[in-house]
Amino acid sequence: MPDDDAKPADLDLKGKSTIEILAAIDMFSGLPATHLKRVVDIGLEEQYKSSATIFAEGSPGDKFYLIVDGAVRISRIVPGMGEEALAVLRPGAYFGEMSLIDDAPRSATAVCHERCKLFVVNRKDLEDLLFVDRDLAYELLWNWVRTLSRRLRATNDKMTFLATTSKF
Repeated sequence: MPDDDAKPADLDLKGKSTIEILAAIDMFSGLPATHLKRVVDIGLEEQYKSSATIFAEGSPGDKFYLIVDGAVRISRIVPGMGEEALAVLRPGAYFGEMSLIDDAPRSATAVCHERCKLFVVNRKDLEDLLFVDRDLAYELLWNWVRTLSRRLRATNDKMTFLATTSKF
């Protein structure tokens, strides 16, 4: 699920290349331009109209998405209540990254909140790239470990807050 790490504050992407956009997000920050170019080379661009479903909760996950333009709503269906919006992500934010790591079904639904352009990386293509470029694999996987560690710490802090304020 997305969190604060996935939502860069006021990121201006006008006129930026996909490499520059990737370099600005935590999962790819600090990687040399040559490694970022290799990731860009295996990615593709997808465009969606407003209200189009990008993927549904429970569906198989096999892609990572970076928002280049537009907005995407991440939500879950709560039985008896309907849709619960978790976040509206804007340019520079990313989602679907958990599908690059595990084979679990999607944990939420992603819907195009407004017309959008996405940079997309397929898991199989990334696995193939990481297999042949061990240096990239090493650096990228350590970035992901740090990202996941920050997210786990933030979740722990939120759970502690909710438990101590009796809002849990």
